Amino acid sequence: MRRTLLALVLAAATFAAHAALFGKKPEDAAAEAARAGMTAVTIWVDVNWGLRTQGAANALNRAHQAFAAHGYRVLDVEPYIENNDLVGFFVTYQKP
Repeated sequence: MRRTLLALVLAAATFAAHAALFGKKPEDAAAEAARAGMTAVTIWVDVNWGLRTQGAANALNRAHQAFAAHGYRVLDVEPYIENNDLVGFFVTYQKP
């Protein structure tokens, strides 16, 4: 019982820290993840309308640079497509 409660508290804290990273600039999310000691983190990189090619690449590069500066490496990039339109990417970073 005690272990279950502890596991739930830790899971809730991890979820809250992870959820707090969505919607932030990559630089802020990377710094916050590093401060929290997160070994892996997933962020959302939004694609701006009209800039799906250059904008998406620039946004991903910016996020990759921000997380690399804090010792993270790219683990996975998953595009999110809705109604045949690219909406954004879920990007997962991990500390080796």
